[in-house]
Amino acid sequence: CVCSLTLGKRGVDGRVRGFEEIPHTGRNGWINLLKFWRENRFQQLHLHMERTFNALGPIYREKVGTLSSVNILLPADISEMFKSEGLHPRRMTLEPWATHREIRNHRKGVFLKNGEEWRSDRLQLNKEVMMSAAVRRFLPLLDDVAKDFCRLLEDRVEREGRGAEEAKRSLTIDPSPDLFRFALEASCHVLYGERIGLFSSSPSLESQKFIWAVERMLTTTPPLLYLPPRLLLRVGAPLWTEHATAWDHIFSHAEARIQRAYQRLSSSQGSGTVAAGGLYGGVLGQLIEKGKLSLDLIKANITELMAGGVDTTAVPLQFGLFELGRNPEVQDRVRQQVKRSWAQAGGDPQKALQGAPLLKGTIKEILRLYPVGITVQRYPVHDIVLQNYHIPAGTMVQACLYPMGRSSQVFEEPLNFDPGRWSVSREEGQRGEVMGFRSLAFGFGARQCVGRRIAENEMQLLLMHILLRFHLSVPSSEDLQTTATLILQPKTPPRITFSKL
Repeated sequence: CVCSLTLGKRGVDGRVRGFEEIPHTGRNGWINLLKFWRENRFQQLHLHMERTFNALGPIYREKVGTLSSVNILLPADISEMFKSEGLHPRRMTLEPWATHREIRNHRKGVFLKNGEEWRSDRLQLNKEVMMSAAVRRFLPLLDDVAKDFCRLLEDRVEREGRGAEEAKRSLTIDPSPDLFRFALEASCHVLYGERIGLFSSSPSLESQKFIWAVERMLTTTPPLLYLPPRLLLRVGAPLWTEHATAWDHIFSHAEARIQRAYQRLSSSQGSGTVAAGGLYGGVLGQLIEKGKLSLDLIKANITELMAGGVDTTAVPLQFGLFELGRNPEVQDRVRQQVKRSWAQAGGDPQKALQGAPLLKGTIKEILRLYPVGITVQRYPVHDIVLQNYHIPAGTMVQACLYPMGRSSQVFEEPLNFDPGRWSVSREEGQRGEVMGFRSLAFGFGARQCVGRRIAENEMQLLLMHILLRFHLSVPSSEDLQTTATLILQPKTPPRITFSKL
């Protein structure tokens, strides 16, 4: 048990213990890297972390190749980590991504920047993607895509489904390819202010290639994190070549979209239609119109938002449909609230979401059990003490979200899927201020995920429209096996049964 280990580590003399005394998984980073390769730990990193916390207690050090970290999982420690993040918080730089930008002479977006440059760019972006006025502008666009997705799904259930009566038909499918298309269509609609037609009977090959490229980029990132990218570049390592090629695809797809949108905006500005009609030209249009960021920087950030906005919503939606399908009572509770709220909202998506807090709880619960990114990292700007160990400034500290989400020290009955646990009344009944550091899938503070508001609303709206139209069930309710690329995914996408209500 982690509890008994914790007490043992504090030492009877009560002194703060040195950094070197933190339990660790082996001092030699290269031997550890070899173990990682041999035992395929990259794909099982979340489970490796869970096992290591169970063995060593609530804090441990790990060195793998060139990368060192201190890993933690308790909210009180995570709170200390964030308190020491400083004015320009830093997360781990994804060196393979940064190297790709440098060798291709692309500008870097906020994801890869640090310091004052990061801060000034981020403040401009926040106005278009994080502020409530921006959310009000793009929510109807997300709502349109979610409704279209459900209409198509209804048509498909009617065409291919089983059941004598048309009204009661059901269809069992792996919805993951459709969810990826939904996520890309929704992202493009918000970023460029235009639909790209992924729901047509024959979606463009260009978009399928983009989805494939993002998948390859995410899969090839983790192994490259532990080795110097420049060295791999020099020796022409196949892994590096595959990674760089995937990014090149992503950039050329985004470049084509940006050019198209830019031309559309220029011609409509020339004819005065934007001002007159008050049309929303997407995040791209807003950034160009404001003129606070150079076109190069706008391109860099839009490309990062595109690459980061597909798998990170499509995959949690797979997990969400599965959990709602295997927890029918929970599904019914959420649906009842959604129905009431939708009826009262008069077609206003924002009102509908505000009246259905269980939807937000559902997203939080999905991301507690299946966090997209399994860690959140910071480099403290001054020395701190965690679990009575001294942590020097500049050390990479990682909050490990997968083990935290499933820890009985942090959550009651952690393996139960219970969106109600996030309700305000339940949370107020919990102990202390650190209860705030339990839902961290989007990070925290100034450096939280820049696409957070788009992603949260996109997922809530899709689940809302699905629950209004379908009952969900699963052919198999066995726990899903998961694998970690740069994000947590199901090893095999779950099959879901959609039954018309």
